[in-house]
Amino acid sequence: MAVAEVVFRKLDELTDDEVYAAYAPPEPDWLRVNFVASADGAATLEGLSGPLSGAEDKRVFKVLRARCDVLLAGSGTVRAEGYGPLVLSAERMAWRRSQGLPEVPVMAIATRTASLDPASGIFTEAPRRPILICPADLPDSRVEPFREVADVVAVGTGAVDYAAAVAALRERGLRQILCEGGPHVFGDLIAAGLADELDVTISPKLVGAGPMRIAEGAPAEEATPLRLRHVLEAGGNLILRYVRGSSDE
Repeated sequence: MAVAEVVFRKLDELTDDEVYAAYAPPEPDWLRVNFVASADGAATLEGLSGPLSGAEDKRVFKVLRARCDVLLAGSGTVRAEGYGPLVLSAERMAWRRSQGLPEVPVMAIATRTASLDPASGIFTEAPRRPILICPADLPDSRVEPFREVADVVAVGTGAVDYAAAVAALRERGLRQILCEGGPHVFGDLIAAGLADELDVTISPKLVGAGPMRIAEGAPAEEATPLRLRHVLEAGGNLILRYVRGSSDE
């Protein structure tokens, strides 16, 4: 089979409808991961991913959120990046309604220890009831405070079993999953063979030694082949979309 042509476009030349179309998932069950990295491979700057991002990257970021059924993030990322309740703009909600979707996705937070505040806005102000994903052997005293503000998915021993977690989300009808990290969650998804797509923005910055990569943790048994679907350029940022599959398909 011939290699599919890679699309290269200027992001500011695309309408919103074209950006939505550019990120149409190829299958009903799909798990995409979205990250930003510096030109020299750092996942953070000054401990956060935010300083690597910009208005150009945020446009795609918001489209990906609007497209998903559930947004998955690790508790470390939620705390470090200051996640609040998952809300969308009026325009994004209108687009979702036009697609027959609820106005906002569900927020799912993965945590090994449940070291979060159940009174925080990400739970108490959420327009849809969030999901807390944690190991099944956590003491009840750690998990019980969250049951009033979230659905609890308890899977795995000592750590989250992401294969079981993804299956549980899809049993709830949350088939399109967007993961925003952090690196340890992404590393676990790769190791479990669950990542279908990587959307990564290469920021035009050199950070230098120190920060972690976008995937950390236990190594995968083998590399996952990816196909580059498109490159969008905006303000010196390269916004790349890779999907799973052999590069010679």
